[in-house]
Amino acid sequence: MQILGFNKTTLLDFPEHVASTIFTGGCNFRCPFCHNGDLVLNPSAVESYKEDEILTYLGKHKNMLDGICVTGGEPTLQRDLPEFLAKVKALGLLVKLDTNGYNPAALRALIDNKLVDYVAMDIKNSKEKYAMTTGVADLDIDKIDESVRMLLAGSTPYEFRTTVVKELHKAEDFERIGGWIKGTPCYYLQNYRENEQVISPGFTAYEKEDLEAFKELLLKYIPCVELRGLD
Repeated sequence: MQILGFNKTTLLDFPEHVASTIFTGGCNFRCPFCHNGDLVLNPSAVESYKEDEILTYLGKHKNMLDGICVTGGEPTLQRDLPEFLAKVKALGLLVKLDTNGYNPAALRALIDNKLVDYVAMDIKNSKEKYAMTTGVADLDIDKIDESVRMLLAGSTPYEFRTTVVKELHKAEDFERIGGWIKGTPCYYLQNYRENEQVISPGFTAYEKEDLEAFKELLLKYIPCVELRGLD
């Protein structure tokens, strides 16, 4: 498996758990506001970690850790992800998967084989603006919709989240998203932050008051809406 980053300890990436975070390379999207540009555009230039090195660390520290978060890039592009996660689960650790939802078959296999304990799926935008937001002109929105419906109907704990970008998201988009994912227990709005790894720099964040307005709009559809990245 192509592991291009390893954060040994985090209290943020896996809700209510102490975890390690593993970053995989490559992605099937080209979101211009993505802040992991090197992982997406030029993974071969990023220093890699050996799988055994990661597993050895996890084994030695499993009594201090609750689990791992696997993020990217897009982890479901890794063909040997199931085998790697099976080894992690054998250590007695929990697994959180971050995904864009564009590989519903892989997501279903991970869930059915009980290889993930929590899924965080990005909702990039309203359906009408998905292709533009992801940088994929021929995007098949049915794949995203399949993953959304899978999580809504399943028993695996999950969250939907959106990185909110002033130039890409408007109030009407959140109206549409609210109706689309209605039935989810909670939805998270993450405020955009610029960094040196952003694929296309120059985007801006909304003010807190604007995010609060989006939250109020969404509460018509979803019982819990929380804001992240405001500090």
